[in-house]
Order: sequence, then C-alpha cells, then structure tokens
Amino acid sequence: MNHTTILLTLALAGLSASVSAAEHKYLKAFPAAKEGMIRYAINLPDRQRGEEDGYRVEIVVGKTMLTDGVNRMHLGGKIEARPLEGWGFTYYEVEKLGPAASTLIGVPPDQPKVEKFVHGPSTMIRYNSRIPLVIYVPTGGEVRYRIWKAPEKFEEANEG
Repeated sequence: MNHTTILLTLALAGLSASVSAAEHKYLKAFPAAKEGMIRYAINLPDRQRGEEDGYRVEIVVGKTMLTDGVNRMHLGGKIEARPLEGWGFTYYEVEKLGPAASTLIGVPPDQPKVEKFVHGPSTMIRYNSRIPLVIYVPTGGEVRYRIWKAPEKFEEANEG
C-alpha cells in the first residue's frame, strides 16, 4: 500500500448528515447571521468518541456561477475559526468571498456556458458529531463539505 492511500480516504458523506441542523439542541447557542451573511449549519452523523478520531470534515465555501466550461475557476477568501463566547464551541466565518480567478485557456467561440459550483476557501477540521458545524458566509455564498476517514491501520515510517 503506498503512502498516498494511507492518508485520508473519502468516506461516503451525507448518508445521515443534514445541512439543516435546525433540530440540533446546541444550534440556539449560535447567533443569527448578521446582515449580508447567511448561517449554514451541518449536523454530522453520530459516531462514538474514540471512533471520531479517525474522521475529519472538509468545509468548502464557494458559489454556483456561470462559467465558460473550459477554464478552472477559484474564488478568493479565507475561512476563519472563531470562538463562541461562553460555550467553548467554535464557528467558522468567511467575511469576503471573491474575486473569482481563472486559468486563461482559449475558449472556442461556440462553447456553451456551464453553471457550476466554483470553490473558494476550504479547511479541514476535527470531526465532532455532538455539536453542529456552523459557518457564516456572505449572501450568495454556499457551503459544501466532505467527510474523510483515515484507514484503521497505521503504517510504519522508515528511518532516514
């Protein structure tokens, strides 16, 4: 087995995860979104405490945009972790999303426009199914996520 496959492998996300975490008992601790922002909440599938150590959550913020279908696009921005005062929880915030940058491959004149999710900043965080993941993004922004799972077996490193 090579070391690339030893790293994290993508687990099936979304089986019991919910983007609408309105039913989570701790969601009320998080403030409503400020003007010009949207609050997203993710409820992760329940895992046992020891089991959660083998998982990570990748959060990706972006927008669905009309693209030329040829060039790769990316949005600027930064996901900042912020403490929720008095609770010991962390929430995530993107204050600015954009501008869009693109590769410069020539586009055929008859190429149709394609609507697609254009990713911006991303971050990998610890898995914790006991509290919702709360992310604030500018209006028009979207949040996507993936759940990553490490293999059970640890590989040994060579001295050198």
